Amino acid sequence: MTFRLVTWLAFFALLFVRGAAAEELASDWGTTHQGQVRLIAAPGTDGALRLGLQFQLKPHWKIYWRAPGDAGLPPEIDWDGSTNIAIGATSWPAPERFSYAGLETFGYEGETVFPIAATMPDRAAPAEIKAAVDFLTCADICVPNHVVLALTIADGAGPGPWAGTIDQFAARVPGSAKDAGLAELGTTLGTEGKDLVLTVRLRATPPLGKPDLLVEGADGFSFGAPRFTVRDDAAELRLVDVGGAVNIGKLMGKTLDLTLIDRSSGLRAATFTVMPSPAPPASPLGTLLPILGVALLGGLILNFMPCVLPVLSMKLLALVGHAGMAPHQIRLGFLATGAGIVTSFLIIGTALIAARSAGLAIGWGVQFQEPVFLAALTAIITLFACNLFGWFEIALPSGLADFGARGGNFAGGVFATLLATPCSAPFLGTAVGFALAGSIIDIVAVFLCLGIGMALPYLAVSLFPGLARVLPRPGRWMLRLRQALGLLLAGTAAWLIGVMLLEAGPVAAWAVASLGLAAALCLALRRRPLGFVAAILLLAMLAPPALIRPQAATPVAIGSGWVPFDHQAIAASVAAGHVVFVDVTAGWCLTCQVNERLVLDTGPVQARLTAPGTIAMRADWTRRDALIGDYLKTYGRYGIPFNIVYGPAAPDGLPLPELLTQSAVLDALKQAKGTAS
Repeated sequence: MTFRLVTWLAFFALLFVRGAAAEELASDWGTTHQGQVRLIAAPGTDGALRLGLQFQLKPHWKIYWRAPGDAGLPPEIDWDGSTNIAIGATSWPAPERFSYAGLETFGYEGETVFPIAATMPDRAAPAEIKAAVDFLTCADICVPNHVVLALTIADGAGPGPWAGTIDQFAARVPGSAKDAGLAELGTTLGTEGKDLVLTVRLRATPPLGKPDLLVEGADGFSFGAPRFTVRDDAAELRLVDVGGAVNIGKLMGKTLDLTLIDRSSGLRAATFTVMPSPAPPASPLGTLLPILGVALLGGLILNFMPCVLPVLSMKLLALVGHAGMAPHQIRLGFLATGAGIVTSFLIIGTALIAARSAGLAIGWGVQFQEPVFLAALTAIITLFACNLFGWFEIALPSGLADFGARGGNFAGGVFATLLATPCSAPFLGTAVGFALAGSIIDIVAVFLCLGIGMALPYLAVSLFPGLARVLPRPGRWMLRLRQALGLLLAGTAAWLIGVMLLEAGPVAAWAVASLGLAAALCLALRRRPLGFVAAILLLAMLAPPALIRPQAATPVAIGSGWVPFDHQAIAASVAAGHVVFVDVTAGWCLTCQVNERLVLDTGPVQARLTAPGTIAMRADWTRRDALIGDYLKTYGRYGIPFNIVYGPAAPDGLPLPELLTQSAVLDALKQAKGTAS
């Protein structure tokens, strides 16, 4: 009997001790008519301390998330009066969406705990925590509340009973996109009728079920619940601004924080940052057809751009070589060249689709940011130049002669396309921007029309072969022409070496140049064994940029009056009344160099760019730069040159055409300033 009595007394004493310990790690409840709130704590080692602000609300009442939406206020805590405690960040579990009367709000019902990081600087002393909490509770009406909580953490206190509760709600805090199996593939902003639409494309592993998407950083906008579809093996979430604010310029170029929440199978939540780019027009046939016409025109104009001038040798030799031939031979040769161009554009489009699907940066001409590509192109041009100089010929058996000729014409089309890509012609940027922001079908259709547009001169000759037959017949004069055109290609190779100097540094560039010169010398000696040596040297040109670590980037020269590009400084400069001119350029962009020499570096334009109140910024995209790439995407551009003017009368910017003129630049500067001067 005595033993049983002692056992019961010990049991009740243990309960009392456990209850006392629990109360030591939890404050008294602060009670309101809508529920109650208190602090709970879970001490750790080395002075670490996890706190939790615990709410228990009556049915139908709610409190708000850190970004409450169209109404409401998040809880706020004032820690004044606390001692021996350092308060860190407050974590916010994934909230619920509440839609009512056209308003979108985000918050919590029932029980919620906000995990709070903290430390006790003096681990040998107790911590006194004072928390004055202001929070808003809403149901049919909203009631502001204020409670004061107090909690003492004794020195040496253990984790206590609240660690599991805090961990339970900490697990509901959205993590990173990577941890949630998400990869953003692109975010666009556009209009549909009178509605503003934010479209987010994601790759999700495993697939999403019923996702919600919350937007932070879009002050003045109110996005409803997303419309979820799967398109091109990607999750697409479209959010419509239910507030009717259609001023895209206020959001374009801004970073937005998105929180994705999917409760279809447990809880899956992540927060990530995006920068929307302009959405292309929708792609029904009625909208796509005008873009295809623009692509045809852009491809045709590409034939006359400065970057295609090095290809002149291929074109002239093709024309001269066809003079005096039978019509069917002329037709087949030019059809083969056109097929090479169209095929190359389709290959480029396919590569861009693959790169976009892999989450890589994409754009027109970005392959010139790859030193290995530059080395390979330099080797090919060196080989072609040596052939034009007459230092070697590739003899084919008579049965393969016709096939070899057509293959050479096809290769000429491929070569022409490769050398055309560092240029951005009028209409080309519009077509490429539409395609790369659209679907796979959009990309294929647009790049097909770009190829057909560039191939039109060749297709015209194939339809009317008499155009080639009016040329002089081949003769001794062709030897001098071949040598002149060989010099033109040699100059192109030298230009590529100069671009590589910026991309890969002097060691790799001079190594490639030395190997190319050695290969040319071997071919010039016209000894059969040296031909094999030349082939090895040409292949070896790929090694230096692949093996030699690039040095620090050599920037494009910033001339007098120019400052380095700083996207963040543009808005502040415009707010101060300045005009900002931005020039996005690169060492490999021939159109950029033409714009600079013929327009930007001329007296009248230089005078305006260096005048007081005008800031000229130059962005160097010679090497990959994600910030510049993202900046271009905000204007739907995927290639350069790109020039834009900001000012008090044009805070969202006035984009300029690819080919600049003095009048276009001066007029834009005047318009952005907002004065007639």
